[in-house]
Amino acid sequence: MAAASLRFAAAARRLAAASRARALVVPGFRSPPRVAGVSRTIRRRPEGAPVVAVEVRGRPFPAVAADMVEGVLVANQLRGADAEHHRPVLLAAVLDGDEAAAA
Repeated sequence: MAAASLRFAAAARRLAAASRARALVVPGFRSPPRVAGVSRTIRRRPEGAPVVAVEVRGRPFPAVAADMVEGVLVANQLRGADAEHHRPVLLAAVLDGDEAAAA
């Protein structure tokens, strides 16, 4: 579990940097979600950035990374073509080439 947690933390840092470079709101990331049985939640706090919670345990990392990226897109209210414009760049920031192609 420690390796998965470290990888999650490193991915959050890389995703935050890629999001800032694209002038997107950077949510906070945590694990696991507070809601049992779900892989991702987003909580919007009135006083700050949204928080994306992702289940890491027992999941392949590309699925975790995809949930993290979707959390950024939802936090920024991006849909359709706007989301499709940002999604591959953000995924590439957290996955290596082989993983990104599979995601």
